[in-house]
Amino acid sequence: MKDILQELENRRQTARMGGGQRRIDAQHGKGKLTARERIELLLDEDSFEEFDMFVAHRCTDFGMEAERPSGDGVVTGWGTINGRMVYVFSQDFTVFGGSLSETHAQKICKIMDMAMQNGAPVIGINDSGGARIQEGVASLAGYAEVFQRNIMASGVVPQISVIMGPCAGGAVYSPAMTDFIFMVKDTSYMFVTGPDVVKTVTNEVVTAEELGGASTHTRKSSVADGAFENDVDALTEIRRLVDFLPLNNRDQVPVRPFFDDPARIEVSLDTLVPDNPNTPYDMHELIRKTADEGDFFEIQEEFAKNILTGFIRLEGRTVGVVANQPMVLAGCLDIDSSRKAARFVRFCDAFEIPILTFVDVPGFLPGTSQEYGGVIKHGAKLLFAYGEATVPKVTVITRKAYGGAYDVMASKHLRGDFNYAWPTAEIAVMGAKGATEILYRSELDDPEKIAARTADYEARFANPFVAAEKGFIDEVIMPRNTRKRVCRAFASLRGKKLQNPWKKHDNIPL
Repeated sequence: MKDILQELENRRQTARMGGGQRRIDAQHGKGKLTARERIELLLDEDSFEEFDMFVAHRCTDFGMEAERPSGDGVVTGWGTINGRMVYVFSQDFTVFGGSLSETHAQKICKIMDMAMQNGAPVIGINDSGGARIQEGVASLAGYAEVFQRNIMASGVVPQISVIMGPCAGGAVYSPAMTDFIFMVKDTSYMFVTGPDVVKTVTNEVVTAEELGGASTHTRKSSVADGAFENDVDALTEIRRLVDFLPLNNRDQVPVRPFFDDPARIEVSLDTLVPDNPNTPYDMHELIRKTADEGDFFEIQEEFAKNILTGFIRLEGRTVGVVANQPMVLAGCLDIDSSRKAARFVRFCDAFEIPILTFVDVPGFLPGTSQEYGGVIKHGAKLLFAYGEATVPKVTVITRKAYGGAYDVMASKHLRGDFNYAWPTAEIAVMGAKGATEILYRSELDDPEKIAARTADYEARFANPFVAAEKGFIDEVIMPRNTRKRVCRAFASLRGKKLQNPWKKHDNIPL
């Protein structure tokens, strides 16, 4: 009996060493943690239950039968984050460069199936050279099996990808179908074709970092939702994100103890909006002063900065926030901001996370590049996402809500539950100057007349009261009371029941 127990321990020790000490040292030399170290940091202490520790590949070509390390380049299992269950796979770059084989894929598929069956999030830590060339089409089939499970799990359990090394070729499409992608600066990259192929085909000379590094994907392509300084920072923030998310689409949003008065008055908000309607202000201030303890987990912080998306808590419960940012492009909607916000709204709706919208939008960004880029279709994505959402929706208009952008930003007409406005709100087809120049075109030669007409238009329409008279605004509220009113609104909506007509699925304007 002792011999068997010792053999088990020996085998476990060998499996834990992955590709051996030399390769572990090389991994550390690049500033990267090993697959097991990452799992230890991500999960609660001693909570990890490993699956398939002794699985080995079955390939016999190219002399592969001589090297069959236990685990086959990926560590899989489940554990807890602050006591809540999650499933995890972590690719091990020390074993065949983390390359995906048939059995490697089967290990990932197994825990994804279990996650859907048991209703818990999946967190994938990617650090892989791609498909294992020695296995040929079997490894490609393995990728496709993983892709299919990403599709089936979408909207059922949250899926989070953490790119902590290379992720290239077909491997990128699994993270691309997950809900959130995070990268590590300087040590991770993603691309469909690498720098060498790009140079051969297009003669462009580009580094891996320029082509698919964290900066590229958080600022230019919007593929990634955030980037962190190192592995430790990334895994700490993933723990923080998971705390905001429900475990599955049938679960309620998590509730945690809070130490902030829901009726807290913020007098400083009364002067947040400047007297000059063209002067910007930072919408972050309003979000943080509304949130419990000022805690805001921002999503896609570096991309399309004219709109803000992320999670806060109100009375200890998660709420998704979408807010125009007057500091960037005056808060205009454009292609990038519409896509960013639409995807976020759809995630919140899929997982029953209520949505809070702060509006200060002068319209859609004009220009040929926007029209040629399809701003009509992209703007319609956000409109569609808000109109389709059945979760509680509370909207606060702080300043401008002009034209079609007023409709798009969670207006009453898109089944907004509570639509509030500050006294500084201006709800109109367009700004006073543009409106009077159209309405009184014949008087353009007389500046005094036009000035008077503009002042008259402002007095009549540059306020929230016309919309309130028609019932499109439920209440004009004092800015200082925003947290109190919003908390009470969401509290009253906890029992909301709303269903869309039966359909196989919708056809969102992609």
